[in-house]
Amino acid sequence: MVKENVKQDNYKVFSLVSNYLNNAPDYVEKEEIEELVESGISYEYAFSIILAAAFGLDIVDNTADRELFNQYFLQMIHHLDGGTYSSNPYYKNIKLPTIKIGNSELKYEKYKPFEAFVCDDIIQTKEGRQIPQIGFFDREFIYPAVLERNRIWMTVTPNEIETIQEAVDQAFGHVLTYGLGLGYYAYMVSEKERVKTVTIVEKNEDVIQLFKQYILPQFDNAEKITIIKADAFEFAEEKMPMNNYDFVFTDLWHDVSDGLDMYLRMKEFEKNCPGTVFMYWIEQSITCYL
Repeated sequence: MVKENVKQDNYKVFSLVSNYLNNAPDYVEKEEIEELVESGISYEYAFSIILAAAFGLDIVDNTADRELFNQYFLQMIHHLDGGTYSSNPYYKNIKLPTIKIGNSELKYEKYKPFEAFVCDDIIQTKEGRQIPQIGFFDREFIYPAVLERNRIWMTVTPNEIETIQEAVDQAFGHVLTYGLGLGYYAYMVSEKERVKTVTIVEKNEDVIQLFKQYILPQFDNAEKITIIKADAFEFAEEKMPMNNYDFVFTDLWHDVSDGLDMYLRMKEFEKNCPGTVFMYWIEQSITCYL
């Protein structure tokens, strides 16, 4: 049973972080960070104390604020290495043009130095504290994206890479994935010897055409890929049980807020395929919210 004070701390931190990411993710400035780092502290700690001050927390004289800082911020803020992600096989081997088909646009976006973003699933402690994972780079970082009606809809960012990795590692045999995006998951699992086929269910024709024309030809194992234009839930109900898929990965939502209902709905279809392994994007974060 999670204590009431822990619940209140969770609510407070999520409210502060959500407001920050939605309204001022580039609030922390390079000059301010580097001035603090020169005193001998890490980039992460410097970022954390600047953010705490921006949130109105007094971590020097207020005991409650200091405890909140120690319990959340020290596990929440991460200084990421751009080189680690740039060496990812997808980043190294897949080059994207800037192109638009219908309402969908393929292009590169960027994080500015010290701009904050969600970088991994929520961590839940033994006490029930739910700690969002916030990352930043100390230099500009460019990442591929699909925009839908000028709104970023699909990306391949550190968050996607980290939160999809387990589903990549576990995939085997005949794989079914709901949601195409930029083909990151399909690419990564198609590279695995123990994956025989990858079936992708996607209903957005524009996204399918962007993928087929500009991304799939760059796959070394494109022969493993099959794309089916269909509604994911209709396919899950009517077609999935008829095929012997070994592994199913669902990635249909933008974030937790629009994913809760779809996650619960898709879980209902598991019982029709008792021999199949199912995994879901950001499931850990979704279950924290539930």
